[in-house]
Amino acid sequence: MRVFVTGATGFVGSAVVKELIGAGHQVLGLARSDASANALIEAGAEVHRGDLTDLDSLRRGAAAADGIIHTGFIHDFTRYKEMCEVDKLAIEAIGAELAGSNRPFIVTSGTALVSPGSVATEAIIPAPGVSVHPRVSEQTADAVAALGVRTAVVRLSPSVHDEGDYGFIPMLINIAREKGFSAYIGEGLNCWTAVHRLDAAVLYRLALENVTPRARYHGVAEEAITFKTIAETIGKQLNIPVVSVPAAEAAEHFGWLSGFACIDCPASNKITRESLNWQPIQIGLIADMEKGHYFR
Repeated sequence: MRVFVTGATGFVGSAVVKELIGAGHQVLGLARSDASANALIEAGAEVHRGDLTDLDSLRRGAAAADGIIHTGFIHDFTRYKEMCEVDKLAIEAIGAELAGSNRPFIVTSGTALVSPGSVATEAIIPAPGVSVHPRVSEQTADAVAALGVRTAVVRLSPSVHDEGDYGFIPMLINIAREKGFSAYIGEGLNCWTAVHRLDAAVLYRLALENVTPRARYHGVAEEAITFKTIAETIGKQLNIPVVSVPAAEAAEHFGWLSGFACIDCPASNKITRESLNWQPIQIGLIADMEKGHYFR
């Protein structure tokens, strides 16, 4: 299969590209710079110049492919609502190009906000038009599916980890360094999920090859890791105190990340494992953090 991949040189997308090529697929990767183009060539992929804001480039990439994996997202949290709109328009543009073709289209979302406070399952699907969160990747994917596209969603864990991670865990480490202590909120018993990016890459490939329209797949290898455990690991590695902060002080300590630091978002991977025979085999988050590369 010739697969168009957005975010093809990103932390997750680059692993997806390697996984696809290793499984015998051809990859057409979206690249907005010469550096990205060179990285794709070195990985054995074809280069498609453009970016997520260039909707014509997205349409042309989709037209040239047998299937699409959309891992691209502009992680500018100072303009998060705007970036979510860019994501929505990108999904719509790709979907319009695929309309009626029955080609597979895998869209990326997250597990964190599916069912806060209770275990999120793949069977929980947000009702259209009721989301208060600005990222509407799933709802947009469902609208595209109504056009006759085999669209499914991979929901990633709050922590997709491996060397080179630039997500929430490095942000928490930087806050701990700056403040001089590693913090959790209250008792710290709220849970996150995690997945190694190589396991996530396998999941994207399996989802593409076996897509069920409108399906949700959970990129979750570890279904519940307490935030206190994450904070304690950071404290141990940095040799700094680990402190509980009251919920009222969370925003002051964590800044914009406080919403994620307090969220309780355990999630199941049962349906994903059973429907795709996905078996995560990589190292877990805490063991990965203990290897030390997060703290260099």
